[in-house]
Amino acid sequence: RIMRPDDANIAGNVHGGTILKMIEEAGAIISTRHCNSQDGEPCVAALARVERTDFLSPMCIGEVANVSAEITYTSRHSVEVQVNVMSENILTGAKKVTNKATLWYVPLSLKNVNKVLEVPPIQYARKEQEDEGKKRYEEQKLDRLETKQRNGDVILPVINPEPHTVGYSQSSLIHLVGPSDCTLLGFVHGGVTMKLMDEVAGIVAARHCKTNIVTASVDAINFHEKIKKGCVITVSGRMTFTSNKSMEIEVFVDADPFVDEPRERYRAVSAFFTYVSLSKEGKPLPVPQLLTETEDEKRRFEEGKGRYLQTKAKRQAQMQQSAQQ
Repeated sequence: RIMRPDDANIAGNVHGGTILKMIEEAGAIISTRHCNSQDGEPCVAALARVERTDFLSPMCIGEVANVSAEITYTSRHSVEVQVNVMSENILTGAKKVTNKATLWYVPLSLKNVNKVLEVPPIQYARKEQEDEGKKRYEEQKLDRLETKQRNGDVILPVINPEPHTVGYSQSSLIHLVGPSDCTLLGFVHGGVTMKLMDEVAGIVAARHCKTNIVTASVDAINFHEKIKKGCVITVSGRMTFTSNKSMEIEVFVDADPFVDEPRERYRAVSAFFTYVSLSKEGKPLPVPQLLTETEDEKRRFEEGKGRYLQTKAKRQAQMQQSAQQ
């Protein structure tokens, strides 16, 4: 579809959350089709995880986004979907790849939202494809478990914070989950949640550097628990790390399900977003250094630095491999 002004920021760059929402919709369609391709209990595919997603090139107002999805692996109870996003300038015909994403879905019964159904297997062209897919499945399963164990943090307000500190830019958004946010089963679309997370992360980044900012990448997004219609969700974001030209922001979503089944607030989703600062000409700008004050902030900064260096090393290795080919 064509990108409209309400899809973009004030500089005309399409929000990362808008693109993430389109990616999730494509993944939900193809995985739900596949899971209902054989006789059995009808179901809807629910998003469980999005692997690291890089925003390779910014998309602008007036460009056409083309989103394509393919199922690349199935386990007994999950589906791996790979999605590619391409932008097209309809005035010049120029096309470019903007995103490549991998998502994991689980099929939930239409009769019982808590019942996970079995997934019809797919046919692989080569045995190696199945082996590689199984390896990815095991890796993401382990990472989801580790991430869930870290989800005890909360963001508290800071009185009169200094500029460029964590407290100065941290932000929260409160949203009542309505019918338009939900699937047929009455829980929130993963794409809706990711769009809200990107909005909060964008506010944090803009507050920190006071310039035009765009999403550069999103680390793995883990959906720990379903969010049902009628919940009030709090989407919170805080700066964790800055390099010379990028900002890492931790975002998590907490849900208060007080309408149908009262229970304590719980952590539903968590992820790390990376943003870059751009000039009016679209060139990268230096990012103000994050000022850490507490021991926890210093620890999170070092953890973010580790993720940054690891990603940088992987990117350099990929470039060297491409050059050799």
